[in-house]
Amino acid sequence: MKLLIVNMNCGGCARGVTATIHDIDPNAKVDIDLAAKVVNITTIANVEQMTAALEKDGFPAQVQ
Repeated sequence: MKLLIVNMNCGGCARGVTATIHDIDPNAKVDIDLAAKVVNITTIANVEQMTAALEKDGFPAQVQ
């Protein structure tokens, strides 16, 4: 899945996003393009789980 996270502005944000994703699926593959504010995730979790967890942690995400 590909998500846009507009308030992901720094490496600390990227680490937080990655940690949230790995809380849902420890085996998820996460690829972050910080400049584009885009996260590509390969996971067994569904998009609703990911977006809900990210929003709860302060990183509202839009599906791309």
